[in-house]
Amino acid sequence: MAATEFDARGARITLFRALLQTVARHGKDRIALEDPQRQPISYGRLVLGALVLGRKLASKTAPRDRVGLMLPNVQGMAVALFGLSAYGRVPALLNFTAGLKNLKAAAELADLATIVTSRRFVEQAKLDDEIAALGEGRQIVYLEETREEITSLDKLRGALASLAPGLALRTYEARPDDPAVVLFTSGTEGKPKGVVLSHANLVSNARQVFALADGILSERDIFMNPLPAFHSFGLTAGLLVPLFHGMKVVLYPSPLHYKQVPKLIGDTGCTFLLSTDTFLQGYARAADPGDLKSVRYVVAGAERVKPQTREMWEPYGTTILEGYGCTECSPVMACNTPTGTRAGSVGRLLPGIEAKLEPVEGITEGGRLSVRGPNVMAGYLSSEAAGEIVPPVGGWHDTGDIVVIDDGFITIKGRAKRFAKLGGEMVSLAAVESMITGLWPGFNHVVVGLPDARKGEQLVLVTEMPNADKRALQETAKAQGFPELWVPRAILVTSAIPVLGSGKIDYGGTRELALNMRPLL
Repeated sequence: MAATEFDARGARITLFRALLQTVARHGKDRIALEDPQRQPISYGRLVLGALVLGRKLASKTAPRDRVGLMLPNVQGMAVALFGLSAYGRVPALLNFTAGLKNLKAAAELADLATIVTSRRFVEQAKLDDEIAALGEGRQIVYLEETREEITSLDKLRGALASLAPGLALRTYEARPDDPAVVLFTSGTEGKPKGVVLSHANLVSNARQVFALADGILSERDIFMNPLPAFHSFGLTAGLLVPLFHGMKVVLYPSPLHYKQVPKLIGDTGCTFLLSTDTFLQGYARAADPGDLKSVRYVVAGAERVKPQTREMWEPYGTTILEGYGCTECSPVMACNTPTGTRAGSVGRLLPGIEAKLEPVEGITEGGRLSVRGPNVMAGYLSSEAAGEIVPPVGGWHDTGDIVVIDDGFITIKGRAKRFAKLGGEMVSLAAVESMITGLWPGFNHVVVGLPDARKGEQLVLVTEMPNADKRALQETAKAQGFPELWVPRAILVTSAIPVLGSGKIDYGGTRELALNMRPLL
């Protein structure tokens, strides 16, 4: 399938250069960022802060070092990110919700010698044990102490550098194809990987999104982004896309604060919201009247948007646009738009992305999607050779998703790993879950395949529905034409299905939960 036309040459610049271009177009006085502290900073202040803080952080690290960044989604995170980037360092954004085991694995994989964080954040998030463990053999840099080290001379140097930052930073500047950030996959299906995205990858994706949204977004829009930057959706779609196009971004440190996020949306008049289906339901339930009325569009990713979610947002006149992406693609690959929407799909591919479908044994509709384009990652960090990056073969990334492409619209049928083989037949776990959601809306449901001595695998439903009844499930499946083989043999009720910090269902964790509960069957 041919790529939609997209000239990626203009995106072959670094993150900091892209920020400087925005300042040149929209002016230093335009507001760039705001967070719950309600002390917004301008684009000029963002550049100045990045130059001053970046210089101090550079004095504690070496050029091209991967530097751990463990900060919440607030203004200080953005300043530190651009500061490290301006001075040729590579931020490795650590998922502080992932647990100590995954944090240590990420730090080792990325070969981190330094981690930048905040004492206040560590205390509030109760991450003392994690920092103590990560600090063994590593330098922990606290922003509070770094700011105290900044002198009047440092501020003067920053002010002078901000007059001609391109010239001032020539010694440190990275090249467009150099690594810009390291992100770690969420691990919904298995062990997380270190994904290296180049400057050109991120800037290209930001501009691809804007090209698709031409005429929808404007510099007058205000983005609400409660999604963490350690996930690519929050980083690129929630921070870089609006920042590189002159918009104001309102950051919030946790998408789980269902009452506070709508309140901040109402107070700041946000017109765009990035979220997931799980969080959207939480915001709609908790919002006070008027909190969400300014939101024109929601861009939802990471999980399928349920019909009841759309119904909950209808009173606000908000249009929910479903998109699709993955970390390895910076992350956005496709998105519906107000002028190009198909129900049940995740929209058309962004301009500049090629796609191909590989047939999968046992699956008659669709194929396994691979993509290629300027936003596709530089590669994975090698787990065998420290510092080595393993690029995608031929530039193609295998998404692992089974999809159908019709008239350019992508419909996701499921993950390749989210199919079970029962009696030689491939069963889509996502399709079974969709049927169950229709039967018991308002609850999370996950179907997992567990080992079975006779059939190889058996389907088990893990659900939050308190009085889930197997007979009702069987009757609904039969009425909708589902084969008996597709009906879960057992139902396990839990108070809460594991969810990752990104809002995605933790399928690996749910499977472990089912295995542990299995003796109760």
